[in-house]
Amino acid sequence: MAFTLFIIITATFFLMNFLPGTPFNNQDRLSAAQLEMLNSKYGFDQPLFQRYVNYLKNILHGDFGISLQFSDQKITTLLRQRLGPSVQLGIQAVVFGTVLGVILGIIAAMHQNRFLDVFCSLFAITGRSVPNFVVAVLLQLLFAITLKWLPIGLWNEGFRSTILPTLALSISPMAESCRFIRTEMVEVLSSDYIELARAKGMSEIRIAFSHGLRNALIPLITVLGPMTVSLMTGSLVVENIFAVPGIGEQFTKSILSNDYYTIMAVTILFSALLVAVIFLTDILYQLIDPRVRVEASA
Repeated sequence: MAFTLFIIITATFFLMNFLPGTPFNNQDRLSAAQLEMLNSKYGFDQPLFQRYVNYLKNILHGDFGISLQFSDQKITTLLRQRLGPSVQLGIQAVVFGTVLGVILGIIAAMHQNRFLDVFCSLFAITGRSVPNFVVAVLLQLLFAITLKWLPIGLWNEGFRSTILPTLALSISPMAESCRFIRTEMVEVLSSDYIELARAKGMSEIRIAFSHGLRNALIPLITVLGPMTVSLMTGSLVVENIFAVPGIGEQFTKSILSNDYYTIMAVTILFSALLVAVIFLTDILYQLIDPRVRVEASA
């Protein structure tokens, strides 16, 4: 995990410094002396490798630098202020989308090759194919402009402000959950131990949720781990559409203004969360499926 993060930090640092342009967007209006003073202030006059070494030292002390876009504000403070909305939307979207997707997947598997199976599968394919920013605009048009039930955007009406962006972001985990659970449950429900449960007189619903679902969750967890991190760290377009003051919006503004240190900090944050979630996913494998523990110990 540490080596992976080191490679990501190194690659991100050098890629940022190879970007065209500079963080000083108004450099055409600055004199040579003013540019020299700014480069000296932010350390851009030092050799590239020296700046890289200094950046690594600062990261080890929890210092990600200062934002070149927001009046020398510390990046740790900037991200701390914006992480909350992104995490809230990400968790809500993953929980809602996964629960609904699992239910639809189980229904589709229990009614294989019948109307409900075709309907749920078509719903999952549509959700997987349509980008979430298209869904976001359609939700705004229907629920905010036409019906006027919910606010069209911003972050000033409490939980009501989170409903539409949550629904837009939940499309992807819902579609993935439905697709994976349906595929796995079809195979699981034809297993010998499921036939034994039926022979004992257990209901189909109890068989599906008590015996079948647990064995079908392994592939789903593999997909949901990285997806959760992606949603928690902010969807770039969806957050801009709903004017959510989250990580995604900040990341977009930082790219447009070549705010090097902010771009690198967001990338490192995303990478660290992704590596941690992959590690936790391996642990969850053993908690959900005892066979993994047996194979690991063997």
